[in-house]
Amino acid sequence: MTANIFLLTTPVSPERLSWIEGCLKFFFVQLYPETMMHQQKGESPVFTFFLTGDALYSLDDPETQQIWGIILSLSTVRLICDRQELDLRGISAGHLKMKFPDQVITTNSIGADGQPSFWNDVVMAARLTKSPLPGTAGWLQCESPVMHRSAWYGLRFLSSALSDRLGVELYAYLDGVHIGHTSQAPTDAENIGAGLEELHERAVRYNLPCQIFACNRNATARGYSTWDDGQGVVISTCAIKPVKIRDLNVMIDRFRQNHVILAPAAGSLRFRKGGSASFDRAEKSSTAPPVTILITRSPYSTETAFGAVSFAVACAHAGILTRVIFMEEGIYALTGMHHAPADHLPYNLQDIINAVAGSDNLHFFAFTPSFQKRGVAKDKSLNAVLELGYPGLGKILFYPPGNVQADHQRVLIF
Repeated sequence: MTANIFLLTTPVSPERLSWIEGCLKFFFVQLYPETMMHQQKGESPVFTFFLTGDALYSLDDPETQQIWGIILSLSTVRLICDRQELDLRGISAGHLKMKFPDQVITTNSIGADGQPSFWNDVVMAARLTKSPLPGTAGWLQCESPVMHRSAWYGLRFLSSALSDRLGVELYAYLDGVHIGHTSQAPTDAENIGAGLEELHERAVRYNLPCQIFACNRNATARGYSTWDDGQGVVISTCAIKPVKIRDLNVMIDRFRQNHVILAPAAGSLRFRKGGSASFDRAEKSSTAPPVTILITRSPYSTETAFGAVSFAVACAHAGILTRVIFMEEGIYALTGMHHAPADHLPYNLQDIINAVAGSDNLHFFAFTPSFQKRGVAKDKSLNAVLELGYPGLGKILFYPPGNVQADHQRVLIF
C-alpha cells in the first residue's frame, strides 16, 4: 500500500484544499523535515491524491490551481488523474503538468480488460497485501445511483479490486441503500443494480467473497419493506439478491477489520512506525483501524450530518476509536443554541452530540479556521467538542493514537 492515499471525486473548494495544504505542511515539517529540503534520506513518505469526477476541476481553477502548486512543491506528493474523466470534462491540467511533470500523472495503467484504468491505479495503491496474497477492498456509499456519479465510481473500484483478486465489500448507508433497488432501468446512466449483480456473479466464479450490506434503518425509512425469516435474516422484495439489509452494527463490524475502505471523498493514512503518539487513545487495546469522520455539511437541510454522527456512535460502540471533526459548513452544527419542539423532526443535533459525548472511543472536535472564516463561534454549551487548529488536526491524522495497534486509519468526509 502507498504510504498515504486520498481519493477525491467531489468538488474541491479552495477552503478544502487549503486545510489539506496546511495538514501536509504539518506532516512534512513535524515528521519528515528532511524532505522539505528535497533530501531523500532514509524513509521516503509518499502522499498520493487520486482525482476523478468534479475534483478534477480544481486542477484548472485559478484559485485551487495555485494551492495545488504549493502542495506539489513538496516533492513527495503526487496526483494521479482519471484520464477518461479529464477527457469527458475537457480539462487539460496542462499548467500543473508542465510545472510538475513527474508528479502530475494524467495517464493510467492498463486494467484487466486491456484498457487504461484509473481505478486499477487506485486498487494497486490501496492494496494492503502484495499479490497474490488474499485481501479485501471496501467502499462506503451514501448517495443514490443515477443522480450521483459516486455509485458508478464505487462499482468501478470494486470491479477493479475483484479483477486483482481481492474480495470486495460494499456498505450502503443513507441514500446509498438505493443502489440495491430492484428493477433499475436508467436510460441515460449506468445501471448500478445490474452492475452489482454482475459483480457478485464474477466473485462467485473467482471463488472470492462479495458482501453488500445496506443499513436497515435507512432502508426502512425509504420504504423498503422487510421481514425477518425467523432465523435473524432480513429479507426484502425491494432489493436485488446480492444486497443484504442488515443492522448497522453488522456493517460496522466489517470496519473492525484491517482492509482499505474508500468512499467518494476519503483517505487511508498509514501510521509511522515508532512515531509519537497522538493526544487521544482508545479505551481498550484495539487492532481496528481508527475512523476519523470529517463533517463538512450544514445540519438539517440533509441527513448527512446526523447520519455521520450516528455512524460515528456505532463505530465507537463497536470498540473502534472514532474522531469526529466538524469543519467547513459542518461547523454550523455547533454555532448558536439550537432549539426544536419536543415532537419536531429532525432532532436537535446539538442535543444528540451532548447525549453521546463521553462515550467510550468517541471524541468530538471542531476546526477553528472554519469558524474564523465565517466569523462565528462554537456555542459555549458544547463543552464536549474541543476546538483545534492545524497542529491538532495534523496530530489526529498522522500520529498513532494510544492503545491502537492498527497500521493505518480511515478518513471519511461526509
